[in-house]
Amino acid sequence: MSADGVGQSGANPKDPFALVRARGYPVLLVVAAVLGVPVSAAAFGYLALVSELQSLTYTDLPTALGFHGTPSWWPVLLLALAGLLVGLTIRYLPGGGGHKPAEGLVASGPTPAIDLPGIALASVASLVLGAVLGPEAPLIALGSGLAVGAVRLVKKDFPPDATAVVGVAGSFAAISALLGSPLLGAFLLMEASGLGGAMLGMVLVPGLLAAGVGSLIFTGLGSWTGLGTYSLGLQQVPHTDRPDIAAFGWAIVVGVAAALVGTGIRRLALFLQARVERRRVVSTVLAGTLVGVIALVYAEGTGKEASGVLYSGQSALDPLLEGVAGYSVGTLLVLVLCKALAYSVSLSSFRGGPIFPAMFVGAAGGLALAHLPGLDVTSGFAMGIGAMCVAMLKLPMTSVLLATLLLGTEGLTVMPLVIVAVVVSYVISLRLTPVPTDVPADVSTAHP
Repeated sequence: MSADGVGQSGANPKDPFALVRARGYPVLLVVAAVLGVPVSAAAFGYLALVSELQSLTYTDLPTALGFHGTPSWWPVLLLALAGLLVGLTIRYLPGGGGHKPAEGLVASGPTPAIDLPGIALASVASLVLGAVLGPEAPLIALGSGLAVGAVRLVKKDFPPDATAVVGVAGSFAAISALLGSPLLGAFLLMEASGLGGAMLGMVLVPGLLAAGVGSLIFTGLGSWTGLGTYSLGLQQVPHTDRPDIAAFGWAIVVGVAAALVGTGIRRLALFLQARVERRRVVSTVLAGTLVGVIALVYAEGTGKEASGVLYSGQSALDPLLEGVAGYSVGTLLVLVLCKALAYSVSLSSFRGGPIFPAMFVGAAGGLALAHLPGLDVTSGFAMGIGAMCVAMLKLPMTSVLLATLLLGTEGLTVMPLVIVAVVVSYVISLRLTPVPTDVPADVSTAHP
């Protein structure tokens, strides 16, 4: 592809579709599709590595050392080690370990190649050893960096606007199957990037193409290797009836509760982050130890596995919904409290994504409320996920889709309730969020 084929197409610069009309745009689509193969394969390898190392460190290693099962205090040691590894990585490697999860999920353009090792190491150490974060943010960064790095190896003077599109396509490919649907990943990146209008279409088409190819690669590798696809999904969802007036009343309650809890998690994370950054290595070790202690307290206090508090919660959503009968209201409330505290501390210190822990906290809270009259398990589960996600991410469309697509056909039934809960949580959480000091007065007053 020549520079004048896309980067300098000669089209009217005021034409919003100039890039699409450029001679090199079809080639750009081919590049996006081709890059979807290695990027999605690398993402699959990343997720497989994290999953295998989690089993090794949490299950296999204690058994090899002679323990009968995993001791409840084991996470304290793992997370202290995680804090040391992550703290050293953030301090000494380029890129600061990547995206700061306490500041939300924001797409910030292609990742420089020099930052990729630090992002990979910090996120793997965080996720493997039990930090309460997910893999989505590292995958977005690694996908864009790998895609841009690949095209620059082939053509160093690749046009800047085409490079940006390739970077987004790489991110699409990397998370194409993680959330259970390429379209869900597309909505996530669209909302996080803030793109709109014609630019959205120009970026979306190559991205969707890369995501479609990437989803096929995820599925193929999962089948060929026998490791599964690592996609978000539920096996059995209880049937729910059409919503009634009482259910809509619960949607408002769930939205308000999620906004309050989510705002508390976020504010505590930002408060701790400012203090962790003053003494990075020591503070990250202490933060990891604290997360481990929280998991220990949960395990000793409830008799449940400490792993219920640890990790992203992605793979724990299905067992939680299927085994909800084995959780009392008190146990679910303790789980919400411990998971939320561990989530907040992890956001402040480690590296990973904020989506899956928010989903788990919301799901557990919704299931706790489902013990009360007028709210069934499936509705509480879905509304909790949507409302907590929007409180943490500020991405309303993505939050609705996360909560409903996850439930399959039952998601269509509860979608009106989820929308109400998400809107209520979104509005309240925005009102509880301080206006940034660098926003002009006329902008800050335009949105009450």
